[in-house]
Amino acid sequence: MSYLVLARKYRPKNFSEMVGQSHVVQALGNALTTQRLHHAYLFTGTRGVGKTTISRILAKSLNCLGPDGQGGITATPCGVCQACTDIDSGRFVDYTELDAASNRGVDEIAQLLEQAVYKPVVGRFKVFMIDEVHMLTNTAFNAMLKTLEEPPEYLKFVLATTDPQKVPATVLSRCLQFNLRPMAPETVLEHLTQVLQTENVPAESQALRLLARAARGSMRDALSLTDQAIAFGSGELLESGVRLMLGSVDRSYVFRLLDALARGDGKTVVETSEALRLNGLSAASTLE
Repeated sequence: MSYLVLARKYRPKNFSEMVGQSHVVQALGNALTTQRLHHAYLFTGTRGVGKTTISRILAKSLNCLGPDGQGGITATPCGVCQACTDIDSGRFVDYTELDAASNRGVDEIAQLLEQAVYKPVVGRFKVFMIDEVHMLTNTAFNAMLKTLEEPPEYLKFVLATTDPQKVPATVLSRCLQFNLRPMAPETVLEHLTQVLQTENVPAESQALRLLARAARGSMRDALSLTDQAIAFGSGELLESGVRLMLGSVDRSYVFRLLDALARGDGKTVVETSEALRLNGLSAASTLE
């Protein structure tokens, strides 16, 4: 069987597994429990923080049948019924994901909206998920306004974007908006530690700290970098190896520069800067 990258293998399957987005999870969980459901949701945030993942979990929550096939709308999808397993594997006929970056014209949106008049085939709700929605053309946005404002009772829209400033105000006003925050390095570090323990990969804590900082708030980037570091280190994560892979600056350079600046030793500052350049190390990461 082919290797499944960590970012896909450890993609959360329910709200309890979501990391670092408790404000969104709490709001959606309460809405599902009380069944006060909006017809359109907009998830914003940087790459790799969970926008598509939350959309899939929401689709499962709306369509979950429960292990006995008698379940209803729930904040805790079972993960074992036909609807849950089909959504996880991308085969659920009533859940449609559209990538607006490559389907940005009015024709593609019109084609999607044509399906809105038909009731769900197997599920309780139809869910249309439009990723990178800010890439749609103005005519495409205008074409979906009426349906977005008053969709059929069985249809839910989920929009996701990394750039909400480019989404027209007319669309924003029709959606319930949630901003997914970049992950704190401590949150990323904690999750990476759990993942590597599950994978039985030995790792130094300082190596994980470097990866957590390099991810810059994106859990997907953190897991992708971890995959790269495992390959680089032949199955183990050592600080020296991760630092070399990332091109991170050793602290000794920083201390040498600070000491030279404190003493007003211009020659050492120039020599240290030249050493950084010769070793291909980033001046920006030195300043950080």
